[in-house]
Amino acid sequence: MNTHGRYKPELMSVIGMFANAIPLRCQLDPSWSFARLVEEVHQIATDSSNYSYFPLQRILAQHPLASKPTFLDTSFQFGSSPKENICDEIIFGDVHLSRVPFSFKIGTDEVVIGIVSIEMVGGAYCPLSPENPDQRLLMLLKQTRCRLVLVHFMTQDRFSGDIITVDIDAIINNDDIVSSSDSDRLLCSMVTSDCIAAIVFTSGSTGIPKAVQLRHGNLVDCIQSLKYLNMLNQKDITIQLAQCSFDAHLLEILGALILGATIIMLRRKGNMDLMYLATVLSNKQVSYMFAVPTLLNSLCDLLDEVQIPHLHSMRSLCAGGEIVSPKLAERIKSNVTRDCLIWHVYGPAETTIFSTYHQVNSTYQSCAIPLGQPLPNYRCLIHDEFGQHVIIGQEGELLVGGVGVFFGYIDRDDLTEKALVKIDGAVYYRTGDLVRIDSSGLIYYIGRKDYQVKLHGQRIEVGEIERCLLDSHISACVVVKWGDDHLVAYVKGSGISEEDLRTHCRSRLPPFMIPSMFIVLNQLPLNANGKVDRKRLPVPDFSSLSTSTSNTYNAPHTEMEERVHNLWCEVLQTADKKISTTSGFFTIGGHSLLFIKLYHHYQSSFGFDSHTLSITPFLQQATIAEHAKLLETINFADVKSKAWPTLHISE
Repeated sequence: MNTHGRYKPELMSVIGMFANAIPLRCQLDPSWSFARLVEEVHQIATDSSNYSYFPLQRILAQHPLASKPTFLDTSFQFGSSPKENICDEIIFGDVHLSRVPFSFKIGTDEVVIGIVSIEMVGGAYCPLSPENPDQRLLMLLKQTRCRLVLVHFMTQDRFSGDIITVDIDAIINNDDIVSSSDSDRLLCSMVTSDCIAAIVFTSGSTGIPKAVQLRHGNLVDCIQSLKYLNMLNQKDITIQLAQCSFDAHLLEILGALILGATIIMLRRKGNMDLMYLATVLSNKQVSYMFAVPTLLNSLCDLLDEVQIPHLHSMRSLCAGGEIVSPKLAERIKSNVTRDCLIWHVYGPAETTIFSTYHQVNSTYQSCAIPLGQPLPNYRCLIHDEFGQHVIIGQEGELLVGGVGVFFGYIDRDDLTEKALVKIDGAVYYRTGDLVRIDSSGLIYYIGRKDYQVKLHGQRIEVGEIERCLLDSHISACVVVKWGDDHLVAYVKGSGISEEDLRTHCRSRLPPFMIPSMFIVLNQLPLNANGKVDRKRLPVPDFSSLSTSTSNTYNAPHTEMEERVHNLWCEVLQTADKKISTTSGFFTIGGHSLLFIKLYHHYQSSFGFDSHTLSITPFLQQATIAEHAKLLETINFADVKSKAWPTLHISE
């Protein structure tokens, strides 16, 4: 901290005491006074120091009924759940602290039981998505040297060889299993705050995903900071929306468990059914929710249409993963009560869930809502390219320090060394995000210093996609994000099939990382330094996505196909209004959030609910022709004669 000699020597030691607690470290503006400096200091008294390990065991022992996950009409108490039986299986599998059991994320209450079981035996929870191709799953398992995977009956066949699998569903449904675990022994697991509690994979620019290791202390202290802000508390009813590839699900599940809140678990793919989601939010009286802005926009579209106060029980609503626009903020305000706290949150996985926050409580005249300020017990620095503190209004890289900074990447000491820097004895994470700070101490996002992109809340290193493509028979490529929804791969070569490239990517990458379009060029444009000149890359024609991958256009043949075709054109915003009835939705530029919108259009246009026809078969058969067949199975007379079913809190 540079005080510019403006304070007497006797005050210097006092200022030094405050240095590490100041949320924003930058060159002090001459107009700042010592009184204002003191106002910026937050002394947070938390009870996290009472625990040397993740406090799940103690919470469950002292308050067995404190957290009640709910899956649709079914509730269960942790006090009577079969977590000890799963602990037996994990212990039988010889899991030590240095080894990592995985919970195979399936989006139901088994996930909560699985996480509790892993933590109770002193293991580390690492979520894997069933949407990942087999080759990628094996790569992730190999990277962590995992020996045991918790699975569901639908996913147990995905693993073989030396991997031990534990079927959670079989244990939960087997009443004959008697636990042999010593509860006192489980409560005394030798776990410290420095032990690894969770591992989250993020995209890696080298072509290999990075395994972010979060300690018990990181998670507990982050959650205590959120509790201090009243972002989440013990009385809240939370809803589990985030995908397991998004670290926000750690807060939705582990945060609720630690604080004693209630968790609402949606049915499978329930987060993609807007009407069902809105009904659950209302009837289960959900008071806390985190969602990406794109999903919130779609939800607001529905709420504006049905004119039902589905969000009036909401006490605290967090939006993050993407920049929140002032327009979206106003839409959210119009659908919640005046007392609802609306938060814009930000944070890479390496700093544990969230690291900055801003309470959206006024109308914004500018075009941007700030990232805000650091969470309590977090610190932020803004450095220029020379590693010096920036002045107010100057652009620089955001560095995040404090209780949330991760332990490091598994077996990637080189990347860990680049990502972490020690300043004044404290460790900071280099985010790579370019920001500025205003005179009020608020941080504003500007962009990236590299080519990392965010797509619907998911952080993507385009270098990982490029490495994947280079493993095929092409000689050069570059991947660019266009607009808000599309990744475009520019490929050098001739005689290359787009379908072959797409198939190659599907076998190695998760769905959200597969480019919407592949453009084959004879030569990639280069600048004077011999590097790809991204500014000279041709603008993609997204209307060409509407034809099938074989370039054969199959026109609608029936009235139902014509109606479905028109809805696809509206959702995908195709210029020529021509989409082949055999084209797959996700191969012509569609993504999960657009599919949510499409399904809602089906419900509105054809007057059915998710009980009549759920979103799952539409996802499994994602062409116009197949969707038309599904919609033709509906007995519209029955649909019109019955009211939409509701779920009541008493259930």
